Amino acid sequence: MSTSLHHRAIENLGTRIVTGNLPAGYVMLAEQLEDELKVSRSVVREAVRVLQSLGLVETIKRVGIRVLPSRSWNPFDPLVIRWRLAGEGRGAQLRSLAELRSAVEPVAAELAAVNAPAELRRELVDISHAMRDAGHRGDVPRFLELDIHFHSLLLSGSGNEMFANLMGQVAETLTGRTVHGLMPDHPHETALQWHVDVAEAIAAGDGTGARDASDRIMRRTMAEMEPAWAEQPRVFIPVSR
Repeated sequence: MSTSLHHRAIENLGTRIVTGNLPAGYVMLAEQLEDELKVSRSVVREAVRVLQSLGLVETIKRVGIRVLPSRSWNPFDPLVIRWRLAGEGRGAQLRSLAELRSAVEPVAAELAAVNAPAELRRELVDISHAMRDAGHRGDVPRFLELDIHFHSLLLSGSGNEMFANLMGQVAETLTGRTVHGLMPDHPHETALQWHVDVAEAIAAGDGTGARDASDRIMRRTMAEMEPAWAEQPRVFIPVSR
């Protein structure tokens, strides 16, 4: 029960901060949150600790819990991504994630063709064929599960631990697109084949082929989703001097 309350408090506050309902500079008191969320002081304390780790709030002695501006948030954290995808800034978040994936995944595919263990290569091929079958059936939940696993294996197979640590971000992206109705029930046949092409190129040790096929996937994804972010402003983070 305490874990559930803790999770609910984090989701409540995190969503309100990221969507702007609790704006930057807003100060909250622990007692206020206890009453508002109907939870104990220890639950509030743990929730605030998590939000602090994400860069969403700071605690100021004898003042309270202050909401921080978006430039302080950890944009790579899956929770922040999920909350941003649920708000009005969804398009901008999707654009940032799509551009990140476009920069990373083709390189990861090329590295996987060189470095991935044999077992991972075989699994990637199996997953790509299962994705095609699920896409043909219009089995959206199964396709999402396989799609997340495919791209996670791709990042892991690169042998680059920094790429591999983007698995959570990619999973939230794919989940968010599905939850918010931005994925078709029946993925395009060409896109399904490109996933197979990536997997088979990796299995064959063809780095150039793997990179090219992954690049085609990401370019198509960008083109399909561009209307979602057409009017969204970009974020320019100040550079420290």
